[in-house]
Amino acid sequence: METISCKVRGMHCTNCAQSVSKYLENKGMQDVNVSFATEELSFSLPEGNASATEVLNGINQMGYQVVLPDQPQPRTAFLNSLTFKFIFCAIFTAPLLLHMWVHWSWLHNPYIQLVLSTPVYLVGLWHFGRSAWRSLVNRLANMDVLIILGATAAYGYSLTGTLLHLGNEYMFYETAAAIITLVFLGNLLEERSVKQTTTAIADLARMQVTTARLITDHDNHEHINIVDNQTLKPGDKVLVNTGDKIPMDGTIYWGNGHINESMITGESTPVAKKEKDKAIGGTIMEDGSIKMFITATGKDTVLSYIIDLVRQAQGSKPDMQKLADRISAIFVPLVLGIALATFLGWMLFGQVTTGNAIMKGIAVLVIACPCAMGLATPAAVMVGLGRAAKNGILIKGANTLEAFKDIKYVVLDKTGTLTTGKLKIGQYHFTGMTEQAFKATVYSLEKYSSHPIARSLSTQWKGQGEAGLLQVREIKGRGMQAKDNLGNEWQLGSFAMAEHATTDDSHNIYLLKNGELVGWIDFTDEIRPDAAQMVQQLQRRGIRTVLLSGDTERKCRELAAEVGIKEVYAGQTPEQKLQQIDALMNDAPVAMVGDGINDAPALARASIGISLSDATHIAMQSANVILLNSRLSSLPLALGLGKHTYLTIQQNLFWAFIYNIIAIPFAALGVLSPITGAGVMALSDIVLAVNSVRLRYKKVI
Repeated sequence: METISCKVRGMHCTNCAQSVSKYLENKGMQDVNVSFATEELSFSLPEGNASATEVLNGINQMGYQVVLPDQPQPRTAFLNSLTFKFIFCAIFTAPLLLHMWVHWSWLHNPYIQLVLSTPVYLVGLWHFGRSAWRSLVNRLANMDVLIILGATAAYGYSLTGTLLHLGNEYMFYETAAAIITLVFLGNLLEERSVKQTTTAIADLARMQVTTARLITDHDNHEHINIVDNQTLKPGDKVLVNTGDKIPMDGTIYWGNGHINESMITGESTPVAKKEKDKAIGGTIMEDGSIKMFITATGKDTVLSYIIDLVRQAQGSKPDMQKLADRISAIFVPLVLGIALATFLGWMLFGQVTTGNAIMKGIAVLVIACPCAMGLATPAAVMVGLGRAAKNGILIKGANTLEAFKDIKYVVLDKTGTLTTGKLKIGQYHFTGMTEQAFKATVYSLEKYSSHPIARSLSTQWKGQGEAGLLQVREIKGRGMQAKDNLGNEWQLGSFAMAEHATTDDSHNIYLLKNGELVGWIDFTDEIRPDAAQMVQQLQRRGIRTVLLSGDTERKCRELAAEVGIKEVYAGQTPEQKLQQIDALMNDAPVAMVGDGINDAPALARASIGISLSDATHIAMQSANVILLNSRLSSLPLALGLGKHTYLTIQQNLFWAFIYNIIAIPFAALGVLSPITGAGVMALSDIVLAVNSVRLRYKKVI
């Protein structure tokens, strides 16, 4: 199944995005995500269905403009912008509205009003009429149908009265012009308000654009050339000086310095870097000078991965939005029915003129706002995800953000999660072999594992030689196993692997030869400095913290006592971890924080899987959330953002529904005029956008 991603220009409200979405779903497309705010579109094309070109051409025929990733971004001409259309219409509408307060005879002349309103009506017909017609052709009536019907009814009724000389009671030109002008104003304000909710991706995208000091070797001398960073490729060498932006991901081979990674990780303090350390593209060299090999470019960089995940998450819909979408689907036909019923009711029972009855029906048309229901969720989700990304919290999908509100358990792994994972070898003991042979055997086993203990051992004992082991394999949750040239079977792992050979469970790892204990190694590991604070914050919020580890009972209890965790499950295999997660989830939703291969199944099973940025690749793939700064103190912030984003969505949907529930009956009862209705409708979306933007600054912990 092919996945298509592109931009769609020309969507001027959330209802437009819904029209595109419904069109694609009717065509049989799957996993459709359309964002009005970011103009992003993605969908999956089932095999045997219409071609991608045919489907995208259909969107173009709806009046929108599809822009593929390899195409240049077109600029909107000023004459076609909302700003110009609003200013143009406002110039002609102002005198028409002025006549309601100023008794200048020429302003009451029907032909003067016709001349002033016609340019406004034609601009509205071109902008809203085309969109309305295309939506009706595709049987997906959008909000523009309501707008153009209301304006056309007022303009047509007034034109009829003017041509037939029926008198002033037929003059509603100012209503037609004001409806179009006020809706343009509302769309313009909505466009600018919504852009405030999408700054996270824009800020990250700007970080991708920079220059680079490319190092080339010529005649045994290094030459520096300034190039566009987009031209770099893996293997290139670059120089980065103080104040420069790291051009692409790479590994330092010379020099040292401090790099500001705050835009990626949320870590405000510059990070010290030296030879063999990795540098992330888009971050800034605060001081120092380094030379580095480029290891990743384009879509393979960390920054591109973050941007793609944030875009995908912002385009996804939480379950709460589905109710609003179902209501929006029948909203326009329902409003048309209410408007018709309002007109007929006032005509038959209201004892008013035809003009007054038409105005009351028009008021119903223009005050209704399906866009508010469509904007309620994406506006809040974009701000919530954006704030999370700026604080080093990468959340995969809007449903994950919504799920945070229900979490009652936070389950934590020990090594590499509650501890730094930067282990130092302490005491060790061996029998029946030399020290070099012991170290070589341990290194030869551990170099094949990605567990934090194995990484630490293989780094510190590299260069001790190799034991020439065969058939090396990892037994998840227990350790490593291999054979040598003489047929001896070697095992290296936790006490669970050695318990048949010893009763002493006080050591970290044990080495066995043909089932007999021949050595052990102890490690010292630091507890993460923010671990205890994180546990306290979670417990204050009523969230139960649980330690779930494959380490020994004694070591787990000691660590749990230091950080304040009371519930401990030690000596757990990956299968047992899964069983514990299942047992806890039977009681309440669970968030699991882990960093190793052993944690991947549990991360995938938990309600929310949370991984640290220095975790294994498989753990990061299994997780729903990645803490890019590897700080546990970010966890309460992630939970708080999830809860308050959900609260903001609830508030937005409440205001969107309550606005329509109150406003439409008021208009039908004749309390609100069409001009007042158009003005109130124009402001409704802005209220939701402003409420969503509050989430950027709101205290959530």
